[in-house]
Amino acid sequence: MIFFKRKRRVIAKVGFLQRLAKDVAGNTAAIMAAALLPLAGFTGAALDTARLYVVKVRLQQACDAGALAGRKMMTGTALDDTSKTAARTFFSNNFRQGWFTTKAVSFEPTDTADGQVQGSASATVPSTLMSMFGAGDTTLSVTCEARKEIGDVDVMFVLDTTGSMVCNTSESSCTQTPISVSTPSGTRYYLQEKSDSKIKALRSAVMTFYDTLAAAADPNSRIRYGFVPYTSAANVGPLLPSDYLVDTATYPSRRVYADQASGSVSTSTVNKVDSATCNTYAGRSVPFPQYPATKKTVSWASTSGPNAPGVCTISTQSQIPIWRYEQVSLDVSQYKTGASVTNPTRVDGATSVWDGCVVERDTVGSSSFSQSSLPPDLDIDLPPTSDSTRWRPAWIDVVYDRPNVASDDTTSDYWPSSSSVYRSRNVGDLLDSGYYVCPKRAQRLKVMTRSDVSNYVNASDFRAIGGTYHDAGMIWGARFISPTGMFKDDTDCRANRTCGRHLILMTDGAMSPNHCIYGYQGFERLEGRVEGSTPVGTCTTASNQTGASGMPSDLTARHNARLQAICTQAKNKGITIWVVAYAQTLTQDMKDCASNSDTAIYAPTDQKLQDAFKQIAGKIAELRISK
Repeated sequence: MIFFKRKRRVIAKVGFLQRLAKDVAGNTAAIMAAALLPLAGFTGAALDTARLYVVKVRLQQACDAGALAGRKMMTGTALDDTSKTAARTFFSNNFRQGWFTTKAVSFEPTDTADGQVQGSASATVPSTLMSMFGAGDTTLSVTCEARKEIGDVDVMFVLDTTGSMVCNTSESSCTQTPISVSTPSGTRYYLQEKSDSKIKALRSAVMTFYDTLAAAADPNSRIRYGFVPYTSAANVGPLLPSDYLVDTATYPSRRVYADQASGSVSTSTVNKVDSATCNTYAGRSVPFPQYPATKKTVSWASTSGPNAPGVCTISTQSQIPIWRYEQVSLDVSQYKTGASVTNPTRVDGATSVWDGCVVERDTVGSSSFSQSSLPPDLDIDLPPTSDSTRWRPAWIDVVYDRPNVASDDTTSDYWPSSSSVYRSRNVGDLLDSGYYVCPKRAQRLKVMTRSDVSNYVNASDFRAIGGTYHDAGMIWGARFISPTGMFKDDTDCRANRTCGRHLILMTDGAMSPNHCIYGYQGFERLEGRVEGSTPVGTCTTASNQTGASGMPSDLTARHNARLQAICTQAKNKGITIWVVAYAQTLTQDMKDCASNSDTAIYAPTDQKLQDAFKQIAGKIAELRISK
């Protein structure tokens, strides 16, 4: 028989607290209620901290903007009222009071001992959620400093010193008296300046430029200046090594071709001589082609009696030279050194001393140029390695006009009454009318003090006369500042420094070449270097040769094409070109020469010229936040 035993459940009695402890229903709500307070504190702290961060960043940006504006408006080393107003305006435009409920916003710009601008700004930011925990307002403060400074900067001034610069800005032209001055090369001329002349304003503008840039310089800055005053030529010869110049050069000149008898004939006789002895009396008093000279011719007649074997009749007559006017090759090996040399086109012992201007090396007459195949005279970096790539010293004393292209023979030294061609260029007339001008000597780049710059532009030879050839000045300005050319050692950059190169062309007139001027491309009517064709026409005004008749009409366009070829090269080498058109139209050629539209500036008045030079200097300086 099988039996089953029943198991009995025993249920113990449990207390109330024990049951409550084991009951977890609703615990989350209680915990959340208890955590609300600290969570609110954490959230409020995060929110207010974020607000403070955003406000401080914006406050710093506004401070920087104000300091930059103040420094940019400064014209010297002191923060004037205008600069302070600009600084505060820019600050307030970038940080409005009440933004993020800010209050008590302030900004104060001040200048520093070295001419920079510091700023301090503050704003009070009320607490939001943290105010429930007793947190009060927070005041934020920032500081800033703006500096206008430069690294290493090279500035090459190419300055128009042509005749119109003696006029004032309201005149398109004026007539001023030529003033003579004695130089080692002979008498030279400049035009009397008007009391309010443009060249006086130019001198002042250059000094304004210097002062503006100097105010932005720090003790480690290196600023170098160069100058190329120009008219129809540039005075650069003495700045070149001697082997950059040829030893033999060809000029439109003249040479003695033969003798011509002049004046009355005197005769004398010698008796009792034979024919051979008679012939020894013939000859010239001095070796050909020296003058003054006399020439003796003889005739012999046999005789008998007391005068046997014969009588020698000697005819004596003065001789003058017959000149052949043509291209003549002359030795310039001593002339180019600045020594006094005998003028080979004169027979009176006259001497010449080089004034420093040069005629360009070989070229191609063309109306357009390719940067890939420039002729030697337009290649700003090409080194001089042969006579075709070297320069010729300008020599006005040996340059003569002539009626025919090939050659012309005459005994005349001056304007023949029967001809309209000026055979012998009267140097005095050419110089006082500006048809040959060698301006103030240029200067290669170097560090200059304020006195150095002032002495240069205020020197007695920084004067105005002559015609406008922008290419004559630009070619040398570009050569002197090019970082890859013959003068690259002048333009070196120091390690770990920024390096800027700026060329400033200032002119008061458009290109205006003339076939009858003897300038940096020689004497165009006879040499045709720019036209590239057989010269034609005549220089028609006898008194000063200021006219030209029958000449081609595209000479100006061809010179402008040369200008653009030069400007394009310079820009391709990282040189910033600034063009300032002073009291005249900013022509398309000038705009095309400039680096961009911002660097082509029209300055109609003296004050605008000052402003333009100040503006350029300010842009060359680097405006930045330093703190």
